[in-house]
Amino acid sequence: MILKEKAKKNLLITALIGARKSELFWVISFAVLTIFAAQVAVPTQPVPFTLQTMLVLLSGAFLGSKNGSYSQIIYLSAGIIGLPVFAGFTFGVARLFGPTGGYLLSFPFAALLVGYILEKNQSSLAIFSAFLIGELLILLAGAAYLAVFLNGNFSDALFSGAIIFSVWDIIKVAAAFSIYKAVSKKYPKLP
Repeated sequence: MILKEKAKKNLLITALIGARKSELFWVISFAVLTIFAAQVAVPTQPVPFTLQTMLVLLSGAFLGSKNGSYSQIIYLSAGIIGLPVFAGFTFGVARLFGPTGGYLLSFPFAALLVGYILEKNQSSLAIFSAFLIGELLILLAGAAYLAVFLNGNFSDALFSGAIIFSVWDIIKVAAAFSIYKAVSKKYPKLP
């Protein structure tokens, strides 16, 4: 009986180690990490400050363009089907058509862009630039979408949906850069 229990335990450990080597494991892991990052929020109107975008950038950096984008599509899909994954544990397709929808919808594209740039160049300048460009894509897409809810006033949307985040986003880009540089020394690209 004790041998059977040990065999089961060893089988479980072997399965978990094997799962960590699969692409699907890491794609789903980054989708889940994005869910947690969405809950680290400072509620402001019309758009809250969250850590989501940092995870979007890191998903593209660690998983590559394709899998980074997939992780964000899974994240958005989870919210669409009714799981409470968006900031404030909210959910639903209505979130994608509300004031913050442009930010959310840009996540797969930002991860794709960051991953693509880093697949071509791994210099420190390229990494920081990729993160900055990915963050700008999210902010500009979000502000453009937000303008619809502000009677088409893009300058108000740019201010309340992008410019007010500038210091916060530079900090997130710098943190993402530091995390990526530290972790990628050991794990340059996850499976």
